[in-house]
Amino acid sequence: MSITTQFKHVSYLWDDAKAAELAGDEVALLIYRSNLLGADLRLTNYGGGNTSCKLIDKDPLTGKDVEVMWIKGSGGDIGTLKKSGLAALYVDRLRSLKNVYRGIEHEDEMVELFNHSIFDLASKAPSIDTPLHGFLPFKHIDHLHPDAAIAIAAAKDGEKITQELFNGAIGWVNWQRPGFDLGLQLKECLDNNPGIRGIMLGSHGLFTWGDTAYESYINTLEVIEKCADYLEANYGKKGPVFGGQKMESLAADERKKQAASLAPVLRGFCSSENKMIGHFTDDVRVLEFINSNDLERLAPMGTSCPDHFLRTKISPLVLELAPDEDLSDVKRLKERLTPAFEAYRKMYADYYNNCKHANSPAIRDANPVVILYPGVGMFTFAKNKQTARVAAEFYTNAINVMKGAEAISEYTSLPRQEAFDIEYWLLEEAKLQRMPKPKSLSGRVALVTGSAGGIGKAIAKKFVDEGAVVVLSDMNSERLSGAGEEFNSLYGKDTYALAVMDVTNNQEIQSAMDTAALEFGGVDIVVNNAGLSISKTIADTTDKDWDLLYDVLVKGQFFVTQAATAVMKKQGIGGDVINIVSKNALVSGPNNAGYGSAKAAQLHLSRLNAVELGADKIRVNVVNPDAVISDSNIWAGGWAEGRAKAYGITVDELPAYYAKRTLLNEQILPDDIANACFAFAGGLLNKSTGNVLNVDGGVATAFVR
Repeated sequence: MSITTQFKHVSYLWDDAKAAELAGDEVALLIYRSNLLGADLRLTNYGGGNTSCKLIDKDPLTGKDVEVMWIKGSGGDIGTLKKSGLAALYVDRLRSLKNVYRGIEHEDEMVELFNHSIFDLASKAPSIDTPLHGFLPFKHIDHLHPDAAIAIAAAKDGEKITQELFNGAIGWVNWQRPGFDLGLQLKECLDNNPGIRGIMLGSHGLFTWGDTAYESYINTLEVIEKCADYLEANYGKKGPVFGGQKMESLAADERKKQAASLAPVLRGFCSSENKMIGHFTDDVRVLEFINSNDLERLAPMGTSCPDHFLRTKISPLVLELAPDEDLSDVKRLKERLTPAFEAYRKMYADYYNNCKHANSPAIRDANPVVILYPGVGMFTFAKNKQTARVAAEFYTNAINVMKGAEAISEYTSLPRQEAFDIEYWLLEEAKLQRMPKPKSLSGRVALVTGSAGGIGKAIAKKFVDEGAVVVLSDMNSERLSGAGEEFNSLYGKDTYALAVMDVTNNQEIQSAMDTAALEFGGVDIVVNNAGLSISKTIADTTDKDWDLLYDVLVKGQFFVTQAATAVMKKQGIGGDVINIVSKNALVSGPNNAGYGSAKAAQLHLSRLNAVELGADKIRVNVVNPDAVISDSNIWAGGWAEGRAKAYGITVDELPAYYAKRTLLNEQILPDDIANACFAFAGGLLNKSTGNVLNVDGGVATAFVR
């Protein structure tokens, strides 16, 4: 096998110096190789494929040398794989399980029998693909789902193409659901074709191997590169890709505008059973497919690779809307889309009922995961942002596969029954049942104004901790960027989005709502937290002071609420507006005419909004903090000095002063306000609206009465 490090269609990432540091540790080299392969989405998607190595180790009971296989465990991802994500098994025990194998109709019972082969009791549970690696003799094995290879594997005459392309150096095994029998078939293929460098699995993926981690890595890249070269050489030979373009896309900014307008409506439909988080992409590969003449023929066929449709459902929903459709009349738009969603749900129910077995799990959510809008882009909806994003990545992979297969032959998808047997596989159902239960705010999107620090950031963190995704917004772009870095470090990229927003600027408010729609599908919770404070006597208060307080606190709260509830009404699934007001809305204090009266206006505006929005199941509630000093912009500038002067104390004495005047003698922290917001939004108070929750340590003059 000649070795090259020059590739056009895949990334060569191997670092000899890094690998040299791991020399002698085959498991470490397995992890290194796996991470490199998983870093290139052209090779495999998140969670797709698996890798393994075999080595000699000491049996902990006998002290004798035994062969041990380390392989990616159940539910792992090779791109982020660590040793804790590997399963370790005795190879001889695994192979001896064929002595008790009762045939393909008893496939699932073999998974529990893998436990008799466990070498490292602390390792991950073995996956269903374990025997596929175990029965092959090679030291290092890669099983991936590369688009270029699956395009050939999913082609009508894929076996013939594979034979001719590789001159017999790559074997072929027809489609079969992964399991013990498929492992035996791989071994049989190898026995019948000694010397081959890999095996193509029909409609599924690719197996490649090597005597070392590096040889396996290079072999994998070379085989995939050859597949990709072959596809590239054939694009256009049979005619235009996907039959040519049927329509043109809107301009990029118009696509985003249209998608932001439509996403909340789609999210409402897709959340009819469970609240879903959305994702939007207008990737050029997606646009090429959805704008094509062949979309109508190919989209209903569904995907081929089981990893694809497990995350994208059996087929997408294609919208019959013009790219430049006027989406402003929401009622009319919903009337137009309702039949499409009803038809999709019926299609899915028929698919389930026609394919189900006596012991099949109950039907799952019948709403689409993938929604295609020709001329605009692709929407995906799932239980969280990561799952929705990954679904989009997988459907993009499916598009690549269809494109390649159509270029060289004719695309074939899995038969409906085969697809069902994968989707409703009892082992997959068991895996789903083992997953953690959803948190209180799972599937919810929150937008928090003034969330780059202090109270706002604490609220956003609390919401993410409880399962929500958040749009962090602040007028200070530098501070907002820092908050984004903190959230990325704490929670990961799929939990938040950033929107620079001055609440006195209607254009920036709408832009923030568009961000929420494009990133997550809409918004369920808006927390009006942005604020400022000016403490002056009546004589010293200027027109500028007065207007600024009312513009930010009152008009800002109103216009953010106006924009957010317009999105909520599009979704039609209710929502929460939580306004961070103040004890000063109820208490008359010195040097506080402008700020205190603006806070009172905020409080009553909340009541007015609660009355108007109740019919749409949108709750409006108030949290009244007092003296939250920690990391708060309110205490910057002259506010602290003004309050200290009003009370005849120093600035340093303010925290203790505020605590001592409370009934509980407690300082109030940002987390206390965050907990109050969660109390309103977390579900226990979902029949509460127009209420005020004081979080001030107990200030008797602020009691609501």
